[in-house]
Amino acid sequence: MSDDQRFGTGRHVTLPGPLRLDGGVLLSPVEIAYETYGTLAPDGGNAILVCHALTGDQHVASDHPRTGKPGWWTRMIGPGKPIDPARDFVVCSNVIGSCMGSSGPASVNPATGRPWGMAFPVITIRDMVRAQAMLLDHLGVTRLKAVVGGSMGGMQALSWAATFPDRMDALAVIASTARHTAQNIAFHEVGRQAIMADPKWQGGDYYGGEPPAAGLAVARMAAHITYLSEAGLTEKFGRRLQAREAKSFGFDADFQVESYLRHQGLSFVDRFDANSYLYITRAMDYFDLAEEHGGMLANAFRGTAARFCLVSFDTDWLYPTVESRSIVQALNAAGAPVSFVELSSPYGHDAFLLDAPELNRVVDGFLKGGR
Repeated sequence: MSDDQRFGTGRHVTLPGPLRLDGGVLLSPVEIAYETYGTLAPDGGNAILVCHALTGDQHVASDHPRTGKPGWWTRMIGPGKPIDPARDFVVCSNVIGSCMGSSGPASVNPATGRPWGMAFPVITIRDMVRAQAMLLDHLGVTRLKAVVGGSMGGMQALSWAATFPDRMDALAVIASTARHTAQNIAFHEVGRQAIMADPKWQGGDYYGGEPPAAGLAVARMAAHITYLSEAGLTEKFGRRLQAREAKSFGFDADFQVESYLRHQGLSFVDRFDANSYLYITRAMDYFDLAEEHGGMLANAFRGTAARFCLVSFDTDWLYPTVESRSIVQALNAAGAPVSFVELSSPYGHDAFLLDAPELNRVVDGFLKGGR
């Protein structure tokens, strides 16, 4: 099975486009894989768009077809939860550039009949959002009750407010940022170089052969460290050894934390495409919402009347609370209604994906506050 088949699954639509990308290229057609939960109300007023993070996908509340694991945000979406398909029409699409069925380097280039590889055009967060808007048009969703996302999903939510200011009533931005810092870019570059240094990468033309699994695994290991906190790692692993009584004085996984990271890297390569990792990390690195609006972040929000909710976590050093506060200040300057809370968690950036009753209460109260 080729990689373009292997990574594609779920509901899928081919839209004629063209989609004009920030890089100047016209993408056509535009393939989008997506999931919906619930039923769109007759007045169309109950649609919620959920945006996924870097390695997420459209399977937000349904079992992943490759891993068999539950959806990545079943803690937030489901019966009696803040986003409830009995009440809300929930849409989650795989971003363009990714590898679960939307247009990306692993999908087929109609001009050649082969996977795009590195011939796929470089994309931005705003390009992802424009593609989502095309999908919503196709689904008959003219206005959104809310856009909700964490991490890169939060970047998309912010870009929604700036790009389609009249199209939503509320936005929840969780553990996110309005721009990638030099440190964020540096970590991503380590991952990209690990992939491109793998001999099996073949300049991105590895489809139908062996993928650069070793390089991708190292990229995932490096990134995964940024999703955790020192306190969380110490609590979970400390300096405990892995299945041995003494150090080996070699380079096997002596420590539990080493074994954990290796497992994270190896399990990741079975569900993600290396080229997609390159493209999406580049899109995140390019993200700078203030830069897109004359250097002033407040300008990005002057056209919207939507309500905002910002949530950060005290141990998140990837997108620390200071980043959320700068967004709140810009929203205040733009006169936009905004609420903000910093939650306490030992889990670092990953806290938005883990069991966090306080986060559920905040999102639930925010979404109900507009009714």
